[in-house]
Amino acid sequence: MKLTKTLLATTALTVAAGTAFADGHMAGDMTLVSWGGAYQASQQNAYVAPYLEMNPGVTAVWDESSAEAVAKLRAMNEAGSVTWDVVDVVAADAIRLCDEGLALEIDADEMLAAAPDGTSASDDFGDLLVSDCFIPQIVYSTTFGYRTDLVGDTAPTSVCAVFDTDAYPGKRSLEKRPINNMEWALLCDGVAKEDVYDVLATAEGQDQALAKLDTIKDDVIWWSAGADTPQLLADGEVVMGSTYNGRLFAAIEEQKQPIGMLWDAQVFDLDGWIIPTGLSPERQARALDFIKFATDTQRLADQAKYISYGPARLSSAPLVGQHATLGIDMAQHMPTDPENAKNTFLYNYEFWADYRDDIDAKFQAWLAQ
Repeated sequence: MKLTKTLLATTALTVAAGTAFADGHMAGDMTLVSWGGAYQASQQNAYVAPYLEMNPGVTAVWDESSAEAVAKLRAMNEAGSVTWDVVDVVAADAIRLCDEGLALEIDADEMLAAAPDGTSASDDFGDLLVSDCFIPQIVYSTTFGYRTDLVGDTAPTSVCAVFDTDAYPGKRSLEKRPINNMEWALLCDGVAKEDVYDVLATAEGQDQALAKLDTIKDDVIWWSAGADTPQLLADGEVVMGSTYNGRLFAAIEEQKQPIGMLWDAQVFDLDGWIIPTGLSPERQARALDFIKFATDTQRLADQAKYISYGPARLSSAPLVGQHATLGIDMAQHMPTDPENAKNTFLYNYEFWADYRDDIDAKFQAWLAQ
């Protein structure tokens, strides 16, 4: 969707940030919030370490609480004490935080770096600017990995293999939340891709998805952290499981585990930064300065040296080269590669922003049964 700006809020923000920049009063430390693991390491390598090197005396610490960002920012705001400066969230959570006034509105062309050829940030990010408060970093996908030595002579090619315990016996791992699981369940229960969210918006559709998940419930190990499925696969505790494509890349290419990647019905999603509201002018100025650096063309291209997520800027894509240590070309490992993207499922950010709380409650009640 197009950016819509509130003139008063933007003017106030520009004045506050401009004043802090002009007199040099930027906070000397930052708390950055992310997801841990290989993804956070790619952030550290691609832009946090270079930023700190360019800004002697500034320090940054990590908090790995992005999975709980919405609840924790709500609690911080209610307590009047926001301790985070820059928070990595998925797009749907950014929309919720923006709608609730918990994330700062960003004027992309005023506050973010233009592309090297002068293309404005708003044009360079394009349709990935799905919220007035969201600064995209990467396109990633949630997909399935499987143990190549545990699937017999016929490796799975369809996401619906997850529901086929006759052909592929053994435990599966699925994330302990409704997102993606409900969509895959409906797809594998015969709902057309283009109808999935219309069906899921109804109580009957939600029940249909849960009924399909019921067919494998006894065979599921539920995960909460992205590192869980790669570890479960490595240990042979599951035959297949969902996780982020970058986690699987690390397991396959870096750790040389006997794992294959199933790209069918991979769910495209966005990940990026928000800056919480309620920061002091000095902390807000530091956060904005960091964000402008961390999301420029070169930095987002550099991140792809460390993990197989596609950079969110158009101008970054041609700069994606080889892995920093493995020396392999990274383009073919991106979820956006044409060969991998033959049958993708496009995550509906606005649907989950609207329905998340209600479907979460229903899903958790089903889990407890």
